Amino acid sequence: MKIEQIYTGCLAQGAYYIESNGEVAIIDPLREVQPYLDRAAKDNAKIKYIFETHFHADFVSGHVTLAEKTNAPIVYGPNANPTYKAHIAKDGEVFKLGNITITALHTPGHTMESTTYLLKDENGKDHAIFSGDTLFLGDVGRPDLAQKAANLTQEQLAATLYHSLRTKIMPLADDVIVYPAHGAGSACGKNLSKETVGTLGDQKQTNYALRADMTEAEFVKEVTDGLLPPPAYFPLNVKLNKEGYENVETIVTNNKALNSKEFQALADDSGALLLDVRPAAEFASGHIPGSIFIGLDGQFAPWVGALITDIKQPIMLITPEGREEEAIIRLSRVGYDNTLGYLKGGFKSWKEDGHEYDTVQQITAEEFAEKLNTDPIKVVDVRKPGEYNSAHLNYSDLTHSPLDYINENIADFPTNEKFYIHCAGGYRSLIAASILKARGYHNMIDIIGGFGAIKNTNLSLIEGGSCSSTCSTTNK
Repeated sequence: MKIEQIYTGCLAQGAYYIESNGEVAIIDPLREVQPYLDRAAKDNAKIKYIFETHFHADFVSGHVTLAEKTNAPIVYGPNANPTYKAHIAKDGEVFKLGNITITALHTPGHTMESTTYLLKDENGKDHAIFSGDTLFLGDVGRPDLAQKAANLTQEQLAATLYHSLRTKIMPLADDVIVYPAHGAGSACGKNLSKETVGTLGDQKQTNYALRADMTEAEFVKEVTDGLLPPPAYFPLNVKLNKEGYENVETIVTNNKALNSKEFQALADDSGALLLDVRPAAEFASGHIPGSIFIGLDGQFAPWVGALITDIKQPIMLITPEGREEEAIIRLSRVGYDNTLGYLKGGFKSWKEDGHEYDTVQQITAEEFAEKLNTDPIKVVDVRKPGEYNSAHLNYSDLTHSPLDYINENIADFPTNEKFYIHCAGGYRSLIAASILKARGYHNMIDIIGGFGAIKNTNLSLIEGGSCSSTCSTTNK
C-alpha cells in the first residue's frame, strides 16, 4: 500500500494518491491531471476510483478530466447532485482497492454532501481518514459556504457538523492518521495548522472543535465566531465542480504568445485585465501602466480569487520567461479560464520596443523610520485583522485597511496626499499599490520588507493590544 499526499502550497491543498496491488484511487485531484496519470504509469497501476470529499469552493478539481481520461468513476457521498455521471455512495459503502478498502463515511456540516473516506489496511485495521474539509488539523471546515444551496443557516450547518464529528470521526482510534484537504493559508477554515498530516489522537487533544466535553451550543458558537466573508469566487468554483468545465490543456493551447504591439492591440480591443505575475521587485522597478501585480511566488491563486471578482474577466499575462504555462494553469485551478495570451519575451520586450512603463516608489524600513520620527505622514497597513491585532505601529495617523477588501474600501486611501503602505513582508502591499495605481492613485510609497522589517527598527509598536517595550512618550 502506498499513500502519497500531493500538496500544493499556493492553494494550501492536499490531493491524495493511494495505490494497492496495481489499483489506484485519487482523492480531490487538482485540475491538471497529468501528474496523476504519470504517477500511476510509474507504478504500472490503473486508476480505479476518483473520490471527491465534497464540491470544493476554493479550487476547481480535476475529477471530470481524470474520469474522461481513465474511465474511472467519480465517487461522491450522499446528497451530491452533479450534472455529469458519478457514483453517489451510500453512507458506509465499501470500495475495494487492491488489498485494502475505502469506506465512505457521510459527514455533512461543511457542506451537506461532505464525506470522509476511511482507509482500512490489508488486515482490515482502520489506518487513515481522508477528511476533506470536515476535519482539518487544528480546525474544522467553515459551515457558511453551503447555506444557499442547502437552504440552511450557518448555525444549522455547524450543528450538523458537530454530530458528524462525534458520531463518525471521534469514535475512531487515536492512531488513525488524518489526511485533510487543506492546511494553513486556506480560506476554508480559520485556525488551520501548518502541519498537513497528523493523528486523530492528537486532534482530540489539541483541536478546539473536538473537545470531549463540548456541547452542541458551544461548538456552534466557536465554529461560527470570527468567520471572515468568503472570497467572491467560491460559489463560482462550486458551480464548475458540480457542472463540469473545459479541459485545462485546451485552455493552455488557446493562449497566444503576443509581441508588444499585438499585446497592446488585443488588450485595447478586449478590455482585458493585465496581470503581472513576476517577482515583486521586478514589478516595482518597471511595469506596464495599468497592470495589476499578483506574483506567482506568493499566495497567487487565493489572491486572484479574492481580488478579481469576475472569473470570466478576460486576462492577459506578463510573466517571467518560461513560466507562461504555469501562470495559465494556476489561474485555471481557481476557475479563471478566460486568459487570452501573454507578452512574448516578457516585460523586457515591452521596454525594448519603446513603450511607456510605470514604477512603484519604495523605501526601506530604516528610511521609513527616519521619516516617521521627524515628519507627520500617513500610513496604511493592509494586513489581515489578526495580524494587525497581534502587533502594529503605535502611531496616530495609521489606517488599517486589509487588502482582502480593497475593492470595497478604496476610500480608506488618501487621494491628494502622500502615504506609506505596508503589509507583513512586501507582497500584499505591492498588490495593493498596483491596484491603487491602476485606479489613478500615484502618491503611495511602498515599504520594502513590510512589518517584518519595520519591527526591527526603533519605531514604537502596540503588541497584543498594549504598548510594547519599545514605546516612547510620543505617539508616532
